Amino acid sequence: MVDGGCVAIHNITDMLLKSGHDVKVIAVETPKHPVHLDAFPEGYLQQTRFESVFVDTTPKMMDAFKTLFTGSSYHISRFYSKQMVSLLTEVLKRESFDIIHIESIYMMPYIAVIRKLTTTPIVMRMHNIEHEIWERLAQNERNPLKKIAFRVNAHQLERVERRILQSVDGYLTISAPDFQYFHDLSPNSKGEILTFGIDLDRYEDEDDYIPSDEPSLFHLGSMNWTPNVEGIEWFLDEVWPEILKEQPALTFTIAGHHIPESLYERQDQNVQMVGSVPDANEFMLQHDIMIVPLLSGSGIRIKIIEGMALGKVVVTTSVGAQGLDVENGKHLFIADTPEEFVAVINKCVATPDICSIIGENAREFISVYHNNNLLQEQLVDFYRQMIKS
Repeated sequence: MVDGGCVAIHNITDMLLKSGHDVKVIAVETPKHPVHLDAFPEGYLQQTRFESVFVDTTPKMMDAFKTLFTGSSYHISRFYSKQMVSLLTEVLKRESFDIIHIESIYMMPYIAVIRKLTTTPIVMRMHNIEHEIWERLAQNERNPLKKIAFRVNAHQLERVERRILQSVDGYLTISAPDFQYFHDLSPNSKGEILTFGIDLDRYEDEDDYIPSDEPSLFHLGSMNWTPNVEGIEWFLDEVWPEILKEQPALTFTIAGHHIPESLYERQDQNVQMVGSVPDANEFMLQHDIMIVPLLSGSGIRIKIIEGMALGKVVVTTSVGAQGLDVENGKHLFIADTPEEFVAVINKCVATPDICSIIGENAREFISVYHNNNLLQEQLVDFYRQMIKS
């Protein structure tokens, strides 16, 4: 799957199918999130009666400029498609449902269409507090024009978030901080925290894993998500040179979709850019310490959960660990400055046994708090509440 968001969406469908429910999936396909039918699990297309509509969400300067005067969010409006409206209309006239589940506020343009055709309860799942991401990007941006653009986008998204709960019957958030934000906006709206979960059977860790004397560092993430690029550039500029002064033999491998040319052109010492990898789990198992240097973001970082499930030591920032009820130094390491990153890496190199201990703690944490077998019951119970009310 292209990124963590795709994994999160698929897991909802997977949980519902495993608990015996009839599911119909309608997806928006974009240049960033293409649909590759041959990559779907066997039987999935038949089980879900999967349909998709391609929407060209490529940013267009003129359209973005117009929204400055309308007050609407350009990031949201890009996802509107008359073809998707036609498909939704056709399906809702033909079929009836107990619940309509919408993933992310970017699908907000279709709520009015759905409301005209059915009284079925609508539940929206929020992946992030979107405006917070852009606010943090604006704070960290040095280019004055980009800083203004990021702030305008943050303001527009915040306006959407403030009114979105008036349009749906219930909502789900991935993390507790996100839930608190939406609850404060609308205390009477029905909401619940449904964190990201995984099927542990798909994440086999390595028994008695201890890294080598020179462990390899790695990062895995979609590089068409601005916070990932921002974090990696900061790490390479501010942290990596300091690490090499004390650990000159360490290597850092960066993988992910759509790595920008600017990163390929850097040629940092002992850094390798490998782009997309055919098997994310296999890639993570080939390396030792996961680096997630996020400076901006919201929700939960799904790749961190997947790395922890594989028993990997994760070193991330406070922003990266946001939404995870983890203990620093027990389940993963949190570092917010170059000095803290260097100290943690030195600790892992000097005492490799700690990587094994942290990895075991990490996998145990995921098995208790991010296990799909437990979360699917919570999801179905919430749906039942929506139906009764």
